[in-house]
Order: sequence, then C-alpha cells, then structure tokens
Amino acid sequence: MLDPPADSSPAGRIAQALLDVIGRIPPTREQARSQPALAARDTANSAAARAALAAGSLALPPGALGWITLLPELLTVWKIQSQMVADIAAIYGRSATLNREQMLYCLFKHAASQAVRDLVVRAGERYLVRTASISMLKTIARRIGARWTERTLGRGLSRWLPVIGAVGVGAYAYYDTVQVAITAIDLFERDLDILPDVSAPVREGDV
Repeated sequence: MLDPPADSSPAGRIAQALLDVIGRIPPTREQARSQPALAARDTANSAAARAALAAGSLALPPGALGWITLLPELLTVWKIQSQMVADIAAIYGRSATLNREQMLYCLFKHAASQAVRDLVVRAGERYLVRTASISMLKTIARRIGARWTERTLGRGLSRWLPVIGAVGVGAYAYYDTVQVAITAIDLFERDLDILPDVSAPVREGDV
C-alpha cells in the first residue's frame, strides 16, 4: 500500500483516499472470455447501478450531516469502479499485467485527463503504459484531489436538498462509472507495452 501524503486539507484527504484505493489491485473472480466485449458491458452496467445506488444513498442525509458523507461517497464509488476495472481486465485476459498506472488511467482519464496524461499514451493501435514512481503517483493523486475538491464542494450543496440531490448524485455516479468502463474496455482491447519509469514525460510524438 502507498503511504499517503501528510495533508489534512480537503484535497489532501481525497488524495489519501485515492492512494488507498489504488494501493492494491482488487482480486477478481472473472475469467477471460471468448466474447469479452459483451461480458465487459454487462459488468459495466452492473457496477454503474451499484455505484448509483451507493452514492445516492450516501447523499440522502440532509444539511450538515450530508457534508460528512462526501468523502465516503467518493471512496465507495472509487472502490466499485476499481473492482469493475479489475473485472474487465480479467475478462480480456489482462489480470496479470494490470497495475496501478492502468487503474489510475481508467478511473480518471475522462474526468481528469491532464493529471493522468503521462501514464498511458496511445501509439497507433497500441497503448504505452509508463511505470510511475511513488512520488509521481502521489503528485497525480494530489492533482486529482485538488480537482475533486472543487467538484465535491459544489456538489455538496445538493445535501441541502436530500431527495432531489440524492437522485442527481446517483445519476452522476452512474454516468461516471460508465465512462470509466468505456476507458477500460478501449484500453484492454488493445496491445499494451509496459515502459520503465523515466524522468521525462511520455508523449505521443516521442514514439
């Protein structure tokens, strides 16, 4: 498990939660399938429904109590999504090579692309996956934490409208999980090259 950065700010706490999530790739019971795309979509739909239900339920407490559930909501949804990514990787026969960098890329490529852009780069029909140092992973986590703090504080206003807010939070969790699945399916459908950690960022023009 990664040692989280010592930062008690909202962004720091989100970064710590994220490092906890990616510190261990979830085990999976899924196996490689002859028709992986169909099984992956079924897995995605099931995970999206669970994420929506979990996020919506945590958003139900009204007012100040609702604010307390913001971080648990994020953590719960990320755990559901990370399990989904691990399951999709297994369905495509990629469990053995699934790592933290791919997990981060799948979870945040759609919503925080600038933070994870150096982890995975497409080169034609292949993807190049950079092996990140611990310091780089912590830096990425802090960037994501800062971005999610802005989003989370804005969404926190919905806690003052518990029923309506819970529906919106659940709908967003569903959408967000579907986007993670789309990224994961696209990634695992292609050939992957795992690159060693290098000091300079990987760019598409470099390959």
